[in-house]
Amino acid sequence: MISPLRPLRSRNFALVWASALVSNVGSWMQTVALGVVITARTHDPLWTGAVAAAAFVPIGVLAPVGGALADRIDRRRWLIVTTLAEAVFAAILAVLAATGHAPPLALVGVAFLGGASAAIGFPSYQAMLPDLVPQRDLLGAVSLSSAQFNLGRVVGPALAGVVLTAGSPAWAFAVNAVSFGAVVAALAIVRLPPRAPVVSTEPILRRIADGARVAAAEPGCRSAIILIAVVALIGSPFIALVPAVAIEALHRGAGGTSVLVVAQGIGAVAGALALGPLADRFARRRLLIGALAAFPIALVAYGLAPSLWAKAAAIVAVGAVYIGVLSGLNTVVQLRVPAEARGRVLGLYMMALGTIYPVGAVVEGAFARVFGIDTVTTASGVVLIGVLALLAVARPGLFTALGDPVTPDGDATARATPESSSPETVPIDPAPRAAP
Repeated sequence: MISPLRPLRSRNFALVWASALVSNVGSWMQTVALGVVITARTHDPLWTGAVAAAAFVPIGVLAPVGGALADRIDRRRWLIVTTLAEAVFAAILAVLAATGHAPPLALVGVAFLGGASAAIGFPSYQAMLPDLVPQRDLLGAVSLSSAQFNLGRVVGPALAGVVLTAGSPAWAFAVNAVSFGAVVAALAIVRLPPRAPVVSTEPILRRIADGARVAAAEPGCRSAIILIAVVALIGSPFIALVPAVAIEALHRGAGGTSVLVVAQGIGAVAGALALGPLADRFARRRLLIGALAAFPIALVAYGLAPSLWAKAAAIVAVGAVYIGVLSGLNTVVQLRVPAEARGRVLGLYMMALGTIYPVGAVVEGAFARVFGIDTVTTASGVVLIGVLALLAVARPGLFTALGDPVTPDGDATARATPESSSPETVPIDPAPRAAP
């Protein structure tokens, strides 16, 4: 059975993992503070969805550009540059909040700029992961990457609740700005294997188009991108609307928001740590399809739960199965994409999520104005069940293609090689470095 802890024996991975944990704690503090500030000022779930969407819109536009750059330039140095840019925009949020000049439109604008910095840098992080661990530890790195991100989801909101109660949102934004320094320091220390220089005179747009052709030609990549788009539109917006659930539906304020976000993070950490052993026992494709089936059911339970603690229990389950969906679909892409196109196809995968998720967040936020946030959350789960069932009947090959690649001798394999690909995980969420 695969241990998710083994990759930490690799010095490079341990440094990046620990620094990313520090930074994700800061990012989750900012995410909670930003949602609380804009909800408290507007009392409008549409603005709550809009500020989360603003961080994701750049992913839809710029992730393919970041992916093309990741296949072409020094990934470590580029990631340092984009991380410093994220720190600058977090500091601007701190200044806006401290001076009291933080109108909703300004918050959305700065969130957008921070998202743009992350969008062009994160594909380099993804493509760099296979250089941080030996081949045999890649699957363990998947679990630890997800667990690290979601541990930040647990610790960050809890600290945000303390900071918002004892201080102000400006403190949370300032802590996030400082937390980026951990990533910069780790990247300065890490030494990666030398890469052969990429000599290409092709324009960026042509290289992106080449990556799109690779993704379209590979059935597993194509299926993963289609399914992540469906999930992002209908299911993922529950993340952006957590502050609206806590404040508008439950009337529990910043404390209620922290409880729900922490509960989701606990479920996601548990789910992430279980992924490796469960995939080893039940097969990756079966586990992914099970998570796709369970996710909308958990959403319905979350929407119907009548109290804060009932919703917290339900969102633990939502977090566990949702991370299974994200990790499973991303792993399909990583296992199947050719190494030379890894950054570009990952950028396109992120584009599918980053383009569709903010649309879903804004649309569901608008519906929540009329029908109520709990009704919309419940309906999203029901609709997602229906859409996935329809796809299973009309296009069964979409799900068949999610299996592991087949070797020339006819055996399925879940192991990536440096010459092929890696099963790294991309956690997606309102924080752009992170995942819904």
